[in-house]
Amino acid sequence: MTTAAPRQRRKDARPQELLDAALALFVEKGFAATRSEEVAARAGVAKGTLYRYYPSKDELFKAMVRENLSVHIVESAAQAAQYEGAISELMRQMMRDWWAKVGRGNAGVVCKLVMIEARHFPELARFYVDEVIQPSKTLLGGMIERGIRRGEFRAVPIEATVHLLISPMLYMMLHEHSFGTHDVCPGDMSPEELLEAQMSLLLHGLLATPPGT
Repeated sequence: MTTAAPRQRRKDARPQELLDAALALFVEKGFAATRSEEVAARAGVAKGTLYRYYPSKDELFKAMVRENLSVHIVESAAQAAQYEGAISELMRQMMRDWWAKVGRGNAGVVCKLVMIEARHFPELARFYVDEVIQPSKTLLGGMIERGIRRGEFRAVPIEATVHLLISPMLYMMLHEHSFGTHDVCPGDMSPEELLEAQMSLLLHGLLATPPGT
């Protein structure tokens, strides 16, 4: 078995190193204030190397979104397409997984960053809508629609219900990556407890026949 040389391994790791450096600097300084040469320096490469992988700061930002968010949406869509059980259980599990994979980690930081910067960069905001928001709404809306068709859920306004699913997750991500990092809100419930309470309230409202009936 042939092992890649250290130089090749370093080259293969550079895109991820550049994305990690960009995310750290975007959070520290904001997207507008971060210069490409700073990203290259943080990653320990020349500016020309950065441009070889990402021709502009906008492309670097888009790659960061795809790496931290888009990949999870694709995985969740594949999981939903193959699932045959109760939609309520799929939805509950998917929201738990999203918090574990997205809310707590770098992806949650990316969401917060987009909320802060979107109004100043309309092109990147549109990219985020097309790449993250719309696919997420399509995925969740499709699950709710399946539940209604199968008689598991009562007829509800799908788009409004999707927003009810997403909004608490956004709140928790903002809290986690703002107050949560400084422990300034002692006694707060854990995100997992809040998520469980949200899903219990929402799913019982969605179900055509409430549990125990």
